[in-house]
Amino acid sequence: MATLQLDHLAVVCRTLDEGRRMVEAALGVPMQAGGKHALFGTHNLLMGLAEGLYLEVIAIDPEAEAPGRARWFDLDNFEGAARLGNWICRTDDLGGVLAALPDGAGEAVALSRGDLRWQMAVPKAGRLPFDECQPALIEWQGALHPAMMLVEQPVRLLELVVVHPEVEALRAQVAPMLADARVRFEAGARPGLRAEFETPLGRRVLV
Repeated sequence: MATLQLDHLAVVCRTLDEGRRMVEAALGVPMQAGGKHALFGTHNLLMGLAEGLYLEVIAIDPEAEAPGRARWFDLDNFEGAARLGNWICRTDDLGGVLAALPDGAGEAVALSRGDLRWQMAVPKAGRLPFDECQPALIEWQGALHPAMMLVEQPVRLLELVVVHPEVEALRAQVAPMLADARVRFEAGARPGLRAEFETPLGRRVLV
C-alpha cells in the first residue's frame, strides 16, 4: 500500500499580512519570504519547523491574473480571519494514493517554484473532501524540499487534531496509509484543524 508522511501545514487567509500577523503572534518567531504560484494565482510565506516540517501561509495574490480554474485550498471561497486550513501529506506514489482513495481527492497537477518541482493532487472545484479536512497530497520531484531552504525555527509540532462529524469515515480512508503519532482524528460538529506546538513562548495552538 502507498504511504503518506506529514509534509507541512497551511494557514489560509485573505492577505499574507493577516496570515503573518496571526502566525507570528501565536508562535513567536518570524516567517520567511516564499513565492508565487502562477497556475493558481496565489503566493505564500514560509516557516521552517523542527523535524523537517514547515508551515505555509497562503493567500490569493492580488497582482496575479485570474487563473481560469478553481484555486487550491478552496481560496476562492475563503472569508473571515486567518486560520489553519489544511494539512499536506507527501508520498512517493501519488498515483497509488489517489487510486486508493474515493473520487474527489483531486488530479495530479505538475507545479514548480524556483528550483522546486512537485506534483499535487488538486480537485477541479478546489475543495478537498470532508470540508478540507482530508489531507492535500503532494509528491516532490527530486531531492530538493522547501524545508532544506528555510531557517529551522525552535518550533516543534506536538499534535495535529483533525476534527470532523464524519471522522470515522475520514480516518478509515487516511489512517491506513499514514503512520504518525502526532496526527489524531476527533469527532466534532464543526470541521477543522487544531495544531499544538512547542515554541519559545511555551505551548501554543493554531486553529
